[in-house]
Amino acid sequence: MAKGFYNVPVAKNEPINSYAPGTPERAELKKAIEEARSKEIEVPMYIGGEEVKTGNMGRMFPPHDINHTLGHFHRGDASHVKMAIDAALAAKEKWANLSWEHRASIFLKAADLIAGPYRAKINAATMLAQSKNAFQAEIDSACELADFLRFNVNYMTEIYKQQPESSDGVWNRVEQRPLEGFVFALTPFNFTAIAGNLPSAPAMMGNVVVWKPANTQVYSAKVVMEVFKAAGVPDGVINLMYVSGPVAGDVIFSHPEFAGIHFTGSTGVFQNIWKTIGENIHNYKSYPRIVGETGGKDFIMVHPSADVQTVVTAISRGAFEYQGQKCSAASRAYIPKSMWAAVKEGVKKDVESFKIGGTEDFGNFFNAVIDEASFNKLAEAIDNAKKDKDAEIVIGGTYDKSVGYFIHPTVIEAKDPQYITMVEELFGPVITIYVYDDEKFEETMEILDNTSIYALTGSIISEDRYAIERATKRLSNAAGNFYINDKPTGAVVGQQPFGGARGSGTNDKAGSMINLLRWVSPRTIKETFVPPTDYRYPFLDKE
Repeated sequence: MAKGFYNVPVAKNEPINSYAPGTPERAELKKAIEEARSKEIEVPMYIGGEEVKTGNMGRMFPPHDINHTLGHFHRGDASHVKMAIDAALAAKEKWANLSWEHRASIFLKAADLIAGPYRAKINAATMLAQSKNAFQAEIDSACELADFLRFNVNYMTEIYKQQPESSDGVWNRVEQRPLEGFVFALTPFNFTAIAGNLPSAPAMMGNVVVWKPANTQVYSAKVVMEVFKAAGVPDGVINLMYVSGPVAGDVIFSHPEFAGIHFTGSTGVFQNIWKTIGENIHNYKSYPRIVGETGGKDFIMVHPSADVQTVVTAISRGAFEYQGQKCSAASRAYIPKSMWAAVKEGVKKDVESFKIGGTEDFGNFFNAVIDEASFNKLAEAIDNAKKDKDAEIVIGGTYDKSVGYFIHPTVIEAKDPQYITMVEELFGPVITIYVYDDEKFEETMEILDNTSIYALTGSIISEDRYAIERATKRLSNAAGNFYINDKPTGAVVGQQPFGGARGSGTNDKAGSMINLLRWVSPRTIKETFVPPTDYRYPFLDKE
């Protein structure tokens, strides 16, 4: 059998299309949206290469157009979870033994399919089912997912190349084995790229995967699975099922072959999963890898030297792009009193200029939140702020679900830095501002650092380099991704590996080698060329 040390294509970030009027990608995307809206599709589960249908159907619809049906998906139960695990384990030996370059080829092909013939389809699905505008869909479902796949292939080869030193007469080497058992990928609604990365990263390293997406992301997950199949992912390597979280957990977390979980979602859910794994630890063949990125209460810290317009844009984009439904979205800001009036006026002008509506109209900057439960939670928080003496709604504060789940961009000014919307994650287009006395910059950073359980993203905006350095050092544990003179969103694969600590997760940095190292179990091999034949060492000899 021929062998070689192979250099994979150098990973480069996928260029972002503009979708400006008159461009071919705009016409192609509009056509894809029109086609998707013109029909209702039926989405099966994909288990062991089979399309599994149950007849227990869930409806899929655009959050911004709740009366329009995109299709239905087949809900599964505990039997389908077991079926997915069995299919994964049946595929494990052949997949783990496949040469790494062939695994690399599969996922490099998947990246090219996403960036090429599937680009309009996956963007249209994300725009419709998750209510993302064209630009937000492009940077997510096309560019970031392609980036994850390409850069992860490069990281995989770097991991395999890392080898120990050898002394005279000895050859030391390390091989990276996939984990024993199967990996569970539990993915969120808000990023199609995350939904594609969480199952594919472990699979790339030779693992087999059981994948459960959020129900509100099934429509896009189907397209991702189509891409994986078209790229040549063998049957059973990635198994896609639609079951409730508790049902999946009951089966998966009690299975002796459970080897790890790749998770993005809420902190509460992740903590319960961790607790369940701990309670069942004696059942497992090995200690499972627990990798999770969870919530955030992401901040913008503004120094009195900051440029007002920079602050305004950081808030308008950081808090309101994709309706604040990014793990990294700015949801609290600390503004010096001397510039608050100007910042408030600037953000108000921006918000008043937002066009709000469905994603099919490319002129709409702002769209709907994901579902009714999210809408109700956000509406309640807004209503409470209207009544609370410690808060004042200074921009927005309205909402409407007659056509879709529209929470209008809202800015709350909190008199108390521990006000509930400064502390708790809302996951929507609501940002809370605390106005501090200009001379209390240091004290305010102390408040910021101790306000929230989270530590995902944050930024400092300042024109004073000494202040920037102080903030960068003082807030070193407050954010896993820290930004200087920018909004706290928009991490790019290969440039800003993403993840946070504290209550925000395990900080295993999606889009980096760090993450892929979690999906292998290294074995060290020492070979001695001329082994000793006598137990005695020279020091034992007589004088």
